[in-house]
Amino acid sequence: MRPSNRLTELSIKNSKARNKQYKITDGEGMYLRIFPNGSKYWQLQYWSEGKQKVLSLGVWPEVSLKQAREKRYEAKKKLKEVKNNEVDTPQILVENADIQVKEKVKTATFQNVFKEWFKRQAINWTERHSRGVESSLSMYVLPGLGETPIADITKQDVIAILRKIEATGKFETCYRVRQKLEAIFSYAEIEGQCNSNPAKGLQQILTKPQPKSQNSLPISELPEFLQKIDADKSTQHTTVLAMKFIIMTFVRTSELRSAVWDEFDIQTSEPIWVIPAERMKMRRTHHVPLSRQAVAILEEMQQYSGPEGYVFPQFYNKRKPMSENTLLYFSNRLGYAGRNTIHGFRALASTVLNESRKWHPDVIERQLAHQETNKVRSAYNRAEHLDERRKMMGWWSDYIESLMLK
Repeated sequence: MRPSNRLTELSIKNSKARNKQYKITDGEGMYLRIFPNGSKYWQLQYWSEGKQKVLSLGVWPEVSLKQAREKRYEAKKKLKEVKNNEVDTPQILVENADIQVKEKVKTATFQNVFKEWFKRQAINWTERHSRGVESSLSMYVLPGLGETPIADITKQDVIAILRKIEATGKFETCYRVRQKLEAIFSYAEIEGQCNSNPAKGLQQILTKPQPKSQNSLPISELPEFLQKIDADKSTQHTTVLAMKFIIMTFVRTSELRSAVWDEFDIQTSEPIWVIPAERMKMRRTHHVPLSRQAVAILEEMQQYSGPEGYVFPQFYNKRKPMSENTLLYFSNRLGYAGRNTIHGFRALASTVLNESRKWHPDVIERQLAHQETNKVRSAYNRAEHLDERRKMMGWWSDYIESLMLK
């Protein structure tokens, strides 16, 4: 009896990749295994010496349905001859000694897989983070491993790359590159492009980087710092305004630098700054209620940069945002080099607000735009708490203003 032919070239072509590999059968033990990356492998399942085994018959469409059926016929014929001891192990089985389909594609070089992985991941990243990942991999990994089939890369290959980075003293960079490599190889495993993850576990042999210091001023020194800002006459006034604004709002430096006027509504009884999700570290739209002091700063900035474009642009080129280290250099010139970072104002605000016991910790964390790791609290914190946050930001600005007047 002829085998029941269940598949057609059209049904094979229309079989789409899924999150997990699956198979569609053609009868007599032959099926097409479809991997998450879209690769389609012909396989024949058979029994030998009491064990179930699998024979690879090729890759579709290089091996058509008709050719696969012919290979099935030949393979089953040879297997029957072997079983009857009529011939030695046939060549078709020698060529497929590793009868498990190797989950790799020879054209899947590290560079190609990296591009696939990066394209998928970048959707959830900020533009700045995307540039950083692409830059570090392009600089440290692609020159050495880019053209190598990802399935052929060994643990020693990865270690060699990481040791070169370590030799330059860039331990933090080395750690981050290893993390990205582990993620890329994990993606390749899932996609059927390699069988192992050579970057996994290597953090144990790397020099652990020292945590970055985000120094913040003691509360006792904040009044003097604020007074020095006001008294400074050598710094561009727009820089002074930016420093005051970031203290009033305790946003991240990147969020302040990239702020544009379209994100602000200050001509209302409840002024607000809405930072779009694509500019936030946690990829979630962030609302910053604006106190009267913050609004006053913005109204003054409009004389320099309004009514459109960047709120805090470069002094000599309004089409570009303020340079990344402008505020830090300003702080250093005031005598706080090594003692204060701009990010430290976020920690300072958190400390003062928590110690005041006037505000719920969840409200403070929401205003800081921190990611809640506790799932229960995360669900609770989906509420914006805008009314309470508005009161809190007003209280904070009044507190800062009072210190300036001391």
